[in-house]
Amino acid sequence: MLAPPLQRLVTELSKLPGIGNRTAQRLAFHVLRASGEDAEALAQAIRDVKEKITLCEICFNLAEGPRCAICLDERRDGGVLCVVEEPNDVIPIERTHEFRGRYHVLGGALSPIDGVEPENLRLMQLYARVLDPTHSVHEVVLATNPTTTGEATALHIAAALHERAPQVAVTRLASGLPVGGDLEYADEVTLGRAFAGRRAL
Repeated sequence: MLAPPLQRLVTELSKLPGIGNRTAQRLAFHVLRASGEDAEALAQAIRDVKEKITLCEICFNLAEGPRCAICLDERRDGGVLCVVEEPNDVIPIERTHEFRGRYHVLGGALSPIDGVEPENLRLMQLYARVLDPTHSVHEVVLATNPTTTGEATALHIAAALHERAPQVAVTRLASGLPVGGDLEYADEVTLGRAFAGRRAL
């Protein structure tokens, strides 16, 4: 039904996560109606992302150049490392304005059933950073996702760090009830973790 160039655009857009065929068609027709400058700006932005964005040589976050903005920021506390699974996990943590340390991006989570073993993640680089005296790391915050694979990854890292660097504190992000949530809608695991992580007021 569609002209081949338009159908090709729909096909490519539908490969994006969360974009079905109908949404891809709407986006394709939007691009078709857009001015030549807007369409070219979109195409150039996609090209720039693919050509200019790399991984930071220190923490493996996204960077334009050898190091990311966080590793270049001298005001950040290099003694506290926050370990996350993917670069997009850094964004919500940064939005809280609560964490002033540095990051380490693993590149995934342990999942033997999917073929993701410890050697497939950036674990050795993490241990090297923790043991490097120039970094003076005194705390590692494990901020992997609260999923089965995220929990397994956190436990694996904690055990390895306790063995390699017993002087370093290993902490885990608390999990529990969301702000504004009702107890009656909380599942047993979430409620159990809220009880386990309770603190004095």
